Amino acid sequence: MTSIWSASGRLPLAGLVVIDLGQIFQGPYATFLLAKGGADVIKVEPPGGEPLRRRALPEKHATLPFAMLNQNKRAVTLNLKHARGRELLFEMVRRADVLLENFSPGTMDGLGVGWSVLREINPRLVYATGSGFGISGPDRDNLAMDLTIQAVSGLISTTGFPDGPPVKAGPAIVDFISGIHLYAATVTALFEREQTGKGRLVEVAMQEAAYPTLASQLEAYWRTGEVPPRTGNASHGRVPINVYPTKDGYIAMNLAVEEHWHNLLSAMGREDLRDDPRFRDAAARVANRVETDALIAGWTSTHGKYEVFAIAKQRRIPMAPVRDVGEVMHDPHMHERGFLAEIDHDEIGRLTVPTSPLRFHDADKIETTPSPKLGQHNGEIYGGWLGLSVAEVAEKKKNGVI
Repeated sequence: MTSIWSASGRLPLAGLVVIDLGQIFQGPYATFLLAKGGADVIKVEPPGGEPLRRRALPEKHATLPFAMLNQNKRAVTLNLKHARGRELLFEMVRRADVLLENFSPGTMDGLGVGWSVLREINPRLVYATGSGFGISGPDRDNLAMDLTIQAVSGLISTTGFPDGPPVKAGPAIVDFISGIHLYAATVTALFEREQTGKGRLVEVAMQEAAYPTLASQLEAYWRTGEVPPRTGNASHGRVPINVYPTKDGYIAMNLAVEEHWHNLLSAMGREDLRDDPRFRDAAARVANRVETDALIAGWTSTHGKYEVFAIAKQRRIPMAPVRDVGEVMHDPHMHERGFLAEIDHDEIGRLTVPTSPLRFHDADKIETTPSPKLGQHNGEIYGGWLGLSVAEVAEKKKNGVI
């Protein structure tokens, strides 16, 4: 299909047209990655906007997460509950390469615009769907949110301290992990289509995308037959892996090999402990976890977190300061690499937004364009692309079709 987007032909996905019915985080992040790869992503929202846009304060009309995830997209409004709205979607699908959505299973079928219908309209279409538990199986219709999937997938049970309750991850990790998988499934199907000329249905279940993150805990359970206890910031099988206090915060440490331990002893000025039976090797440190952690904390607590980090960096010890979101947003390294960018958004002001973590070397750079206003490109898409007249577009808006 021929794209009408102006992205450079040297971008990997230039020429692809994506109909984006994604909402909240999972679907929009998958299509964000497609847009940053050069695809022409057309965000389709109901006339009132998708839920993430509706979270905005009345005077703002957008949120920072919405602005982050919908850069480099165009936006139209479309009422899929209206027969003429569905006809417009069919016209877009005829010209598209991908349709991506993350509604509850059966939603699109119920509207008469599911895979079984759209594949007949465009046999080359890659139809990508994300859901909580998949589009088949006994749990298919269970409601799914990031928190509930963290719970049912086992993630929350592994997080927290032994003497406390299970704790969720702070960010919406499952939404984004599954969004990445949804992107991967889409691009994999597009690669196949180059060989066969045919599209296909691809799906990602949030629960299944989360499962591989439990690798260490699953190994412990398989080895012992017992559910491993929560360990807070520590590790079941290796010491030191933990978060230690400093004068002004915390430092995270993960020593993987004996060389790291010897370098740490040198940094602490405690090389006299190299042959101490409590710390002599990995097994000894695990057996003497409390003494090992106390030794390290006694040293880190006398320094600032960035001072400890500088010493660790010089001596090649795997450590990092525990930073808050303000520190991360202003990270010089990510700004220098161009991953974090400052943009002016005419609805919510000056923003720091991420670009894609996928780097395509020797490809042309795609400039960041702010997330679109609701229905911003109705005239451009319905008029310029689908060929409707100005009067026809206005009539459809008046009648609640768009």
